[in-house]
Amino acid sequence: MKILRRNFITLRLREALHGYSFIALWIVGFSLFTLFPLIETFRYSLHQVTVTAEGIRLDFVQWANYTRALFTDPNFIELVIGYAIETIVSVPIVLIFSMIIALFLNQNFKLKGLFRTIFFLPVVITSGPVIRELTAQGATSAPGIANIPAVAEFIAQLPRTLRNPVEYLLTSFILILWFSGVQILIYLSSLQKVDKSIYEAAAIDGASAWEAYWKITLPSLSTANLVNAIYTVITLSHFSENKVIQYVYNQTYAVQGGIGYASAMAFLYFAVMILLLGIVYLFLARQAKKERV
Repeated sequence: MKILRRNFITLRLREALHGYSFIALWIVGFSLFTLFPLIETFRYSLHQVTVTAEGIRLDFVQWANYTRALFTDPNFIELVIGYAIETIVSVPIVLIFSMIIALFLNQNFKLKGLFRTIFFLPVVITSGPVIRELTAQGATSAPGIANIPAVAEFIAQLPRTLRNPVEYLLTSFILILWFSGVQILIYLSSLQKVDKSIYEAAAIDGASAWEAYWKITLPSLSTANLVNAIYTVITLSHFSENKVIQYVYNQTYAVQGGIGYASAMAFLYFAVMILLLGIVYLFLARQAKKERV
């Protein structure tokens, strides 16, 4: 019995070592290139950072940079609120569009692989410097839609809190749909795991295609919904053309800003992103739990 127990412990230890050996490279990379810079950035956020000829001088100011960003910098607060609203508006659109395209690509038709490549191409474009040039030339938006008299009148009749989100949705829906490539692949892989015999049994019982979607397809995509929603929030949050990121970057070299103030804003922005992720996770996790029950 002792020999079996000793062998079992050895086997478990061996499996654990194998697992840690696979993630060791990631742990080292995360510690050197992410964790350490985060700690240094937080330390800078508590100081007034001055770059001199002798080096970097740190003057401890406690939480002054945070209070300035929250209470005396209206531009930062306005940009963060706009970011939160735009993210909340964009996530459902990306998920719905991705799911529709995935359902389409899951069918059997000619040139299916070509269409998959076409829908994934924007992922390559938005992750490089090309998107900056396209945004500068107005290729990622359709501002003329908001100038149509009927649309402008409709926006004017909305409450003030809904005007900016609706206008952003109408003018930037092209850019929003460009963030759907990875989500389409995740939905497509989830759809391909659903056993076709379930649909056949439902069809024999008289279920229509619409009923099969709501009773079989949608519940089977509950986990994919959660993963895609979290991925979308993170992708939109670190997008290079994000106005909050651009503002923080500009404040790094501003006379009235500095590295310490920009670091404080970066951490506040990170806190808002974590809050949005928590809201998305709680909402979709609860929905997924209901669908399983």
